[in-house]
Amino acid sequence: MPTLQLKVSPLQNPAQYRALAGALTRLSSLHLGKRSEVTAVMVDDIPAARWHVGGSDVTGPTAFLEISITAGTNTEAEKQAFIAAAFKELERQLGSGRPLEPASYVIVRELPATDWGYGGMTQAARRRAVVALASA
Repeated sequence: MPTLQLKVSPLQNPAQYRALAGALTRLSSLHLGKRSEVTAVMVDDIPAARWHVGGSDVTGPTAFLEISITAGTNTEAEKQAFIAAAFKELERQLGSGRPLEPASYVIVRELPATDWGYGGMTQAARRRAVVALASA
């Protein structure tokens, strides 16, 4: 049940946001084994005048992607594969043949299972419920 928060510049159109959300959902499923039906993607656009790197305005397409996952559910290799594939996809969709700004980031944030969930239930509680059903 990952959540992905994507910030992009420059402004895109709604169809582009849907395409980005779909691609990022597929990549989280492919590389991290996450369930698409509970993957949430939020996209925010930031005007170029409000995005700075090294104290200077950005001049090209830029992205900042952060995915939150439950700690311990993925290996270092899986996370690296996701980061590489997500960056490549962002560059493909946002760059239009140009590279992204060098300081474009993909971050995997791991949270303890007790600290987040969906549908009003933490990931830890979901695990306990599965174990209880299996032993019943």
